[in-house]
Amino acid sequence: MKKLFLALMLMLPLMAVAKGPVDTKYLRGAVPEENGVIVFRKSFSVPGMSKEKIYSTLNFFIQNVVLEPAIHEHRTRIVSDGKEDGIIVAKVEEYMTFSHVFLNLDRTRFIYQLRASVEGEKVMLAISQISYYYNEDEQGLHGETYKGEEWITDAAAVNKKGTKLYPHCGKFRKKTIDRVEEIFEDCMDVFEDAATAPAEETPGKKVRKGIVED
Repeated sequence: MKKLFLALMLMLPLMAVAKGPVDTKYLRGAVPEENGVIVFRKSFSVPGMSKEKIYSTLNFFIQNVVLEPAIHEHRTRIVSDGKEDGIIVAKVEEYMTFSHVFLNLDRTRFIYQLRASVEGEKVMLAISQISYYYNEDEQGLHGETYKGEEWITDAAAVNKKGTKLYPHCGKFRKKTIDRVEEIFEDCMDVFEDAATAPAEETPGKKVRKGIVED
């Protein structure tokens, strides 16, 4: 009986993903690939802001990502500070939680490279080299490593009809898309705060001042 109960508890995260319709934002085309490699990109311009100001603001944002307490304890570091070529590169490892119910914490380590560069008034962000370390024990050992290219792509995570996500890898895909979107939004928020004009809120949409999205 105890074994049956434990098995049911472990299945809860998978059942939760499988139920109900899937938001189209997670279906085909949501995970971009370039020559077989996953690369999420975001670019925007900050008209009127000097390149030096843009770079310092971008550096401030990357430093905050790296020093955030939830991920600082892992192997997170800045690989290149951009002083020579203006390209800041950080390797980030953080926890991604799928569900946390009684006696069961379902999470993975989410590992990726964050690349940021400046070209005139334009900021370019890229997230790539995605992988996951899943099912680790209490000592952080004996986990399973999945590469993004073999786990969250359209071919790996979306059914042939393009209408559903496969339960196990689908939850990785959804959380990854959400997290990448959050990182990009956080970066634009930092630049918006650095701009002189504040943002305005309108029903269902945030109007950004001082930023032009591509």
